[in-house]
Amino acid sequence: MKIGAMELIVIFIVALLVIGPDKLPQYAKKFGAALREFRKASSDVTKEIRESVIDPLEDAQKPLREAMEPLEDIGKELKSELSGVEKDLKNIGKSKPQEKKPDEKAEEESAAPAAEAETPAAQAEAEPAPAAQPEEEKGGQSA
Repeated sequence: MKIGAMELIVIFIVALLVIGPDKLPQYAKKFGAALREFRKASSDVTKEIRESVIDPLEDAQKPLREAMEPLEDIGKELKSELSGVEKDLKNIGKSKPQEKKPDEKAEEESAAPAAEAETPAAQAEAEPAPAAQPEEEKGGQSA
C-alpha cells in the first residue's frame, strides 16, 4: 500500500488536531525513530534469512543444475530426432518422387551401354530394315 501526497496531508491535519501543535514535533521525532528502528530490524531479518536459508539452498542447487545440463541437452536432441521421425511418419502415405541415390544412377549409366552393345539382333529389331523401304517405294511408283 502506497501513501500519496494527499493522504499524507490528511494524516498531518488529523494528527495536528488530535495531538495539538505543541506536542506534534515530539511525536514526529518518536515516529521517525520508530520507523528507523523498524527498517533496521527488517533489513537485519532479511539479511539473516538470506544467509541462513537462501544462500545454502543456492549452494545445494548448483551441483543439481550442473547435473541437469547434460540431461537437458539429451532431451533437446531427442525432441529434434522425434520431430524428424514424426515428419517421416506423416510423409509415408504421400507420394513424392524420390531422388535416386548416386549408387543407383551409376548402375543405370553403366547398364545402358552394356544393353546397347548386347546383340546385333536386338539392334536390328529396334531399327527398320533399309531394304524394306525401297520395295515399298517401288510398289508405290508402279501402281
